[in-house]
Amino acid sequence: MKVLLYAKNRQVVLKSGVGRAMVMQEESLRRNGASVTMDPSDSYDIVHINTIFPSDYRMAKRAKRQGKKVVYHAHSTEEDFRNSFIGSNVISPLFRKWITKCYKTGDLILTPTEYSKSLLKRYGIDNEIEAISNGVDTNLFQKNEAARILFRRKYGFGAEEKLIMSVGLYFERKGILDFVSLAEQMPEYQFLWFGYTPDSQIPKKVREAVHKKLPNLHFMGYLSKEELQMAYSSCDLFFFPSYEETEGIVVLEALASEIPVLLRTIPVYDDWLINGKDVYKGTNLKDFREKIPEILNGTLPDLTQQGRKCAEERDVMCQAKKLYHFYEKLNADRERESEAREVCLKQNCHKNMELS
Repeated sequence: MKVLLYAKNRQVVLKSGVGRAMVMQEESLRRNGASVTMDPSDSYDIVHINTIFPSDYRMAKRAKRQGKKVVYHAHSTEEDFRNSFIGSNVISPLFRKWITKCYKTGDLILTPTEYSKSLLKRYGIDNEIEAISNGVDTNLFQKNEAARILFRRKYGFGAEEKLIMSVGLYFERKGILDFVSLAEQMPEYQFLWFGYTPDSQIPKKVREAVHKKLPNLHFMGYLSKEELQMAYSSCDLFFFPSYEETEGIVVLEALASEIPVLLRTIPVYDDWLINGKDVYKGTNLKDFREKIPEILNGTLPDLTQQGRKCAEERDVMCQAKKLYHFYEKLNADRERESEAREVCLKQNCHKNMELS
């Protein structure tokens, strides 16, 4: 059995959560000894598609015609498309129609959480859907005191300063406006945002927020995963006020790095991250304004060990084993269908010979 990880558009999404998921899929599958190719002209039994460009849809249709099995990874929903790029809210209904069309080409649809699975069901998608975490490399993302010192020294932060970080594209959906607002309200803390989106792609109010000049607000740009690991180790709180996620890979990375986590109360976390047990949650600016100093000052209990356990349950190697199980099942279906076609062809040949 050979799996084609179709990656024509990988560079386009490499700096997003989808891109990170694709990298982790390849690494974890190879570590598990799976036979993997990224060349569409190579032989393969199953194609795994992660993106929703027209070329991805055409690849899925071509694979189906050739009797291959298609795994479509549903990272995107209409809900998390809204409040992102300029005009996203206007075209979101069309976006939903398009992704539904793409996902319906899959013999198996994978999506990161039960929450995102419920959204796809709501779209009227009847294909088999399985929830599987994008996973996190808990060997790479872990607490590292040496990295904390190096990162702070490199970027000029003092050993005693309290650093609050978030990671994501410059999307309103990610809660970036709230992040900037709190930086303005809480000058005693340093607020660091990692990630980048060109000004030309984001609405005016987001551009204005990103370019607001505050001495304690820092937009750090895009970092490699190794540097990002250092950032997690160096910061004192991961604050992720996103309004909508299908999972949140960066949340897993923060949990694995044993950094306190403060999230917005949204449905995607309901069944796996418990407020006051694994993470802390808030619903609005007032909640966040109250909880941030309580977490940083140690007034609230330290949840980082429990958070690390949550990340370990979603380690990439565990997810790779689940994924490989799905591949094996699909490949067995493909082989049965191929055998059935051969029998049918032979039977038709015999009938034609008898008639002649």
